[in-house]
Amino acid sequence: MAPTSTPQTPFGRVLTAMVTPFTADGALDLDGAQRLATHLVDAGNDGLIINGTTGESPTTSDAEKRDLVRAVLEAVGDRAHVVAGVGTNDTHHSIELARTAERTGAHGLLVVTPYYNKPPQEGLYRHFTAIADATDLPVMLYDIPGRSGVPINTETIVRLAEHPRIVANKDAKGDLGRASWAIARSGLAWYSGDDMLNLPLLSVGAVGFVSVVGHLVTPELRALVEAYTSGDVQKATEIHQKLLPVYTGMFRTQGVMTTKAALTLQGLPAGPLRPPMAECTPEEIEQLKIDLAAGGVQL
Repeated sequence: MAPTSTPQTPFGRVLTAMVTPFTADGALDLDGAQRLATHLVDAGNDGLIINGTTGESPTTSDAEKRDLVRAVLEAVGDRAHVVAGVGTNDTHHSIELARTAERTGAHGLLVVTPYYNKPPQEGLYRHFTAIADATDLPVMLYDIPGRSGVPINTETIVRLAEHPRIVANKDAKGDLGRASWAIARSGLAWYSGDDMLNLPLLSVGAVGFVSVVGHLVTPELRALVEAYTSGDVQKATEIHQKLLPVYTGMFRTQGVMTTKAALTLQGLPAGPLRPPMAECTPEEIEQLKIDLAAGGVQL
């Protein structure tokens, strides 16, 4: 049974895009995934994104994706929204992943903009609607032009919002002006997909976060959004400023690299990365320790 939601916050307010733990030999660590998911929900996450980019989805098989969703559902599915990343640059493959996620019991789908092949806006519209048509699950779009090569234009977002199952957008576009217009015109539940802009996006109408730093500072993120939504903007700003070293440090290099390094320092499940990703260098880890300490994170 999926956790409760509202049209305004269909997936809750604070979600972490969870890494995929691997064993020392690079195999999927389902026990570790369950322990990490439990830790994150205990910390205050309303939901978890499984099989996203931070979960190294480009290098996990379809069977591994299915098994990971099943394992996380078993661990926390009665307490948190388990949202399966199913986006690829192949519409038919994405539909297959979406249907498998639905059969496995996922509560929702995250669908990233097709990457590398740079489709036109009409192609994006057809891609997202075909996936949304394929299941009965609510869909969160994921707009990240820095990785996909193309943005979802505001007009396309407004068109997509007419679909009854496209209910949210994860915004990693880094453009508050375009976000403002898209929020106002689409009515979608808007989630920050760029931790440094968590507070600014709330100010233009976002309802919550899909975070990477949530692996380390979920209680602070929850306090931030609760302060803002209760009208205590000064407190929200103070939390935002306290977290600036964490936001900066976690993205000095690729986010999954620093996240796995930090989790390992905390004794939590993470394991190695799959090629072409690579572990942080000793120098990068030392800098990460400095950044996290400056933001109050205990290692």
